[in-house]
Amino acid sequence: MASAKILKEKEKTINEIADKFKNSESVVLFTYQGLTVADFNTLRSELKKVNGNVKVYKNTLTKRALDSLNINMDEFLDGPNAIMFGENIIECIKALTKFAKDKDAIKIRAGIISGELVNIDTISEYASIPSLEGLLSMFAGGLMEHVRKFAVGINLYAKKLEEEK
Repeated sequence: MASAKILKEKEKTINEIADKFKNSESVVLFTYQGLTVADFNTLRSELKKVNGNVKVYKNTLTKRALDSLNINMDEFLDGPNAIMFGENIIECIKALTKFAKDKDAIKIRAGIISGELVNIDTISEYASIPSLEGLLSMFAGGLMEHVRKFAVGINLYAKKLEEEK
């Protein structure tokens, strides 16, 4: 039987995992077997730049934390898994998927976005969304197109009025 000290530590870890799941906008579960320590540290630093982090927990402790939150990810909790926790949705997912493209060791399995369990296809869709700066540029370009068309229309109307005089 485990000692009270060990049980207390496990309970503390379970609560930590549950809090991370509750307080993260995006959570992605992925395998990392075959990734070097240097690569894993690079991934951590890339995620830190976009307010995300990655942790490795025992699957049994993760399952207990998820059970306390009424989330069922049992089918994905086998073998070595790492979990990416992100404060924002898109940037963290983009950073992880970009890193995973270069590393065959990383296989994204499932995730939770805004409290909803999602599959790899949904995660890929989120990863393909342009960055905030890109979206703002596209929005500004769209606005400029309308302003340009309005200016052309006003110019043509002004020419028409001059011809009528």
